[in-house]
Amino acid sequence: MSNQGVEVSVVIPCLNEEGAIGDCVNKIKQVFSKHNISGEIVVVDNNSTDNSAAIAASCGGRVVFQPVKGYGAAYLKGLETAVGEYIIIGDGDNSYDFNEIPKIVSFLKCGYDLVMGSRFKGKIHKNSMPWLNRYVGNPVLSGLCRLFFCTKLSDIHCGMRGFTKEAYKIMNLKCLGMEFATEIVMEALQKRLKIKEIPIDYHPRKGNSKLRPLKDAWRHIRFMLLFCPTWLYLFPGLVLTILGVFALLGLVRGPVFFLGHSWDIHVMVLFSLLSILGYQLINLGMYARTFAVQQGYIVQDKIISRLTKYFRLESGILAGFLLFALGFGISLGIFIEWWNSSFGPLFRIRESILAMTFLILGLQTIFSSFFISLLIIRR
Repeated sequence: MSNQGVEVSVVIPCLNEEGAIGDCVNKIKQVFSKHNISGEIVVVDNNSTDNSAAIAASCGGRVVFQPVKGYGAAYLKGLETAVGEYIIIGDGDNSYDFNEIPKIVSFLKCGYDLVMGSRFKGKIHKNSMPWLNRYVGNPVLSGLCRLFFCTKLSDIHCGMRGFTKEAYKIMNLKCLGMEFATEIVMEALQKRLKIKEIPIDYHPRKGNSKLRPLKDAWRHIRFMLLFCPTWLYLFPGLVLTILGVFALLGLVRGPVFFLGHSWDIHVMVLFSLLSILGYQLINLGMYARTFAVQQGYIVQDKIISRLTKYFRLESGILAGFLLFALGFGISLGIFIEWWNSSFGPLFRIRESILAMTFLILGLQTIFSSFFISLLIIRR
């Protein structure tokens, strides 16, 4: 079949799947024939040491080789060679029902850019998913994605999904490892692609699993956090800063009796450190968010739009100077009192801690303003 006649490309990564890859290819061919779909089957051999590639080729799959190991690397190689207008991806372990292909394609033809399968909305057959993955791993990761990116997707790691060729180009996928599955979702959300989630069945796989639960889960979480500076930096920073500053102001007049204990200077030092740390996290969050938007890693949002529109270096310097002046004024008052007492004993530790905190926050504001101005400068 010529490339011009291909409507649907099914891309399957393959690493030592000789027990299942033949069944997968044959099932897809049957689906193509039954529904009169003009399609191709691209099997990406990712350094298999068994007969997977030979079996796939003998069953009618077009085998391409990817020497770079990795779930994402295999998919990127296959997607690069796929010629269909609509692309379906699915694992080669026979765990997904390729009879869902026509349904996925129908939604793509209706205008959706990405169609995601959901095992949790469908049926998870017995012995198909380990208990830890089913009730902890996948729900937690999907929940974090919903929290971070305001989506309603229930299964962001389902291995069966479809997208248009145009959507694939827009997403600009790059990840080579297991986080490739998360990257598709995040890129689609960031690029405002139209997403549809459909229920699918999940069956026991044939052969040994390649998943490394803890390591792979961390890679997914790390990837989401890198693309979500609001939750990584800004929210924790705001909490620490507000908590630290209010606690400092509450303790500056003297010890506070709370929960059966007296909270005094040592706790005040701790809250000073927390407020400084929190404010530094806020600054890092603004750097990261601004840089990510400017480089196209995340789309423009209201926070950065307003920052680039209204932020002025002079305003930042003024705000920093006022904070610094507040700390300096408190320090100056302490020094004058010390002067008037002929440099005798002085007990102004609480006020000194508060003054030091404001001095540091002021300087951070001034220098952060210079750095943010550099990030948003128009060239």
